[in-house]
Formats: sequence, C-alpha cells, structure tokens
Amino acid sequence: MPQDSSKSLKRELGVVGAVALGLGSIVGTGVFVSTGIAAGIAGPSAIISVAIAACVAVCNGLNSAQLAASHPVSGGAYEYGYKYLTPWLGFTAGWMFLVAKSASAATAALGFAGYLLNVLGISDRTYLVPTALAAVVALTLIVLNGVKRSNDVNITIVSITLLSLIFFIVAGLPTVFATNANFTPCVADADNPIGSVLQATALMFVAYTGYGRIATLGEEVQEPRKTIPRAIIITLATTMLLYIGVVVVGIGSVGAQTLGEVTSEQVAPLEIAARSFNIPGSGFILAVGAVTATLGVLLNLILGLSRVLLAMGRRQDMPKFVAKMNSSRTNPYIAVLIMGTAIACLVLIGDVRTTWSFSAFSVLIYYAITDLSALQISDEDRLYPKWIAWVGLSACLFLAFWVEQRIWLVGVGLIIAGLIWNAVRKLILSYTDNEG
Repeated sequence: MPQDSSKSLKRELGVVGAVALGLGSIVGTGVFVSTGIAAGIAGPSAIISVAIAACVAVCNGLNSAQLAASHPVSGGAYEYGYKYLTPWLGFTAGWMFLVAKSASAATAALGFAGYLLNVLGISDRTYLVPTALAAVVALTLIVLNGVKRSNDVNITIVSITLLSLIFFIVAGLPTVFATNANFTPCVADADNPIGSVLQATALMFVAYTGYGRIATLGEEVQEPRKTIPRAIIITLATTMLLYIGVVVVGIGSVGAQTLGEVTSEQVAPLEIAARSFNIPGSGFILAVGAVTATLGVLLNLILGLSRVLLAMGRRQDMPKFVAKMNSSRTNPYIAVLIMGTAIACLVLIGDVRTTWSFSAFSVLIYYAITDLSALQISDEDRLYPKWIAWVGLSACLFLAFWVEQRIWLVGVGLIIAGLIWNAVRKLILSYTDNEG
C-alpha cells in the first residue's frame, strides 16, 4: 500500500548516517553490560556464544536488509508481517518490538547509570535508578527535536565509544597474554555446558540487533535499496570484530566469574576489567566510553520505538493519535513521549539481568517474524539466497526458549494478551464503523 507523501517522514540519512545509527544502537549495552551477564552464565565459553550469536545476526541482518530494501517504510518487521504474512503476525512483530526494545532501553539506561556512578566514585546503588530515569528524560527531549539533530548527537557518541573500545582491546591484550589461566575451566556450569552456552547465545544475540534500527528508519533513508543493505552489512562487520576482541580481553584479564559478579552488583563489568591493565586511567577511559555508548543505545532505541509505534498508529493497531507528527513532519512527538514513559517505568525494575533476558525472548520472536517475511519475497526481487532466511528463522525460534523459563512464560503471556487486545480493538472499530 503506497504511503501518502504528506504523511511520510523526510529522507535525510545517507550511508554514513545510517551506519552511525546502527553502531550507536549496537555498540552499547551489549558490549558494556551483556558480555558480563553472558560470562556469568557460560564462563569463558561466552566467547563461543558471541561467535554463534554473530552468525545468527549476519543471517538476520541480511534478511532485514532484503526486506527494508524491498519495502522501505518505518515499522520494520511490523510492516513486513503485514505485507508478506498476515495482519496478526504483523501485529505480533510490532508488539514484540515495543516490548523487547523498551526492556533493552531500560537496560541501557541502567548501564549508563552504573558506569557513570563508578566514574563519580559513588558506590551507593540507591542512586542507580534515579540516574537512569534522568537519562531517559534527557534523551527523550533530544529525540523530540527530530532525527537529523538526534543523528548529529549520535555520531559524536559513537566516535567516543569506538575509540574507548579500541583502547580497551589494545591496552588489555598484554594482560590477557600474561594471565591466560582465566580461560579455564571452559564452562561455568559443568552439569549443563550446552544449555549455558545457548542461554548466553540468546542474550548475546540481542546485543547485535541494533542494525534493525536502520531498517526501522527506512522511511527516512536516502536511496533505501542501496543504502540500507550496505549500511547494515558495514555495521555488523564492524561490530563483530569489536565484540570478539572485547569479550576475549574482558574474560582474559579478570576472569568470567568476576565479570558476572560485577555486572550483578555494579553494572560496570568492563571498567573493572580495565582497572587490571598496567596503564593509569584505563578504567576511567573505558567508563567514559561506556557512558557515551549506553546513551547512544538509549537515544537510538527511543527513535526506533517511536517509529514502530507511529506505524502501528497508522494502521490503528494502536490508538490513532499516536501517529500524529509535528508541523514539519520530522517527528512523531506523541509516540516519542509514550515510549519514553514506558522505558522509564521499566527502569524501576532496577535489575539488568531481568530486563535484558526479557528483551532477548521478545526480540528473538520479532526477528523470527522478520525471517519468515523474508522467505515470502519473490525470486526475481531476492538479493540474498533463501537458505539465509531459513537459518535465521530456525535459530531465532530455537534460541528464544533457552532464556530462563519464567522469562519466556511471561513473554508468551504478553503475546497472547497483545493478540486479544488487537482482536477486541478491531471488533470495537468495526462496530463503530457499522453504527456510523
């Protein structure tokens, strides 16, 4: 269904801007927080989890690129589900995106707060949630100014983050070579080594999924058929190299158990690892990068969430007023405010493992629908082999149920609740139209 240009967002982003948005969305909470969570679950085998998650992310990234190039509008898998599958699968994708990425954004805000408090020398955890809430409010206000200004802030954030991570890898390698005993034993849970690796893989997969922000913002990208696939592939290749380097240095310098314990207590695992380097100020440099990275993720998540809510409002899967834009058509301001409020509520949980695990289940279901949509594209329009979509679909559905049982049970419950809400709303709209 072609979109009315008067209701469409302006195309303002090129390859560089789209890559910056992708890197800003990926390189943040995943590398600075979830690597510690994964290390605590799988031990040194978390390195294997990072590699497996990267392979799954490549398949999903190519599927997202394929779909976004063929159907470049705001909404991501929500729109793909509607176009290539069925309305109820489209709604489920949009609903799971809102749930998953709201939880990811809350984790990013808590991660930012943990690293910032460490930089300031504040060990009292009672300041963690208030600091995270302040970050959500500030970034929501920035996003309200539109995607172009948000991207200017994002490019600065990404630059600082990448420099700090490169420093972490280069500065930490001598320590890793000197203390290679931290890589044994290979697994944290000797009774269930495969299960722990798969659970860690599910959590690490989420750390790669920021590339979807490029597809979600497809309506605002110049020459989408060329720009979107190129930007996603460049973003994933850069991120994979960073993640593997960071997780090897992090575990090798202080050990997987220490990383896991620090993540639970202070939400700042890589800063603790950096303090073991024989370079003055290493911990501070890494913490500054972590602060900017988590802010970048939060910024981009608010952007992406608001665009999906915008798309759902257009189809009336959500109340129609959420699709309202400002007079210059650069910002769905009501959607931005709603998602900022939802993220703030999730921040109140105050536990990064819970919010990140919940995000993992929901985002895996979301990308399973993306992969299923990619299978429906005709051969003449296909950019990549069909088997890539099959691999992505199988991996997402398999990994989704390796998170903690209580998490995926709540996730399934939310899917059912969302579908009931959608069905009731459709009935009410249909009844209203008939009465009119």
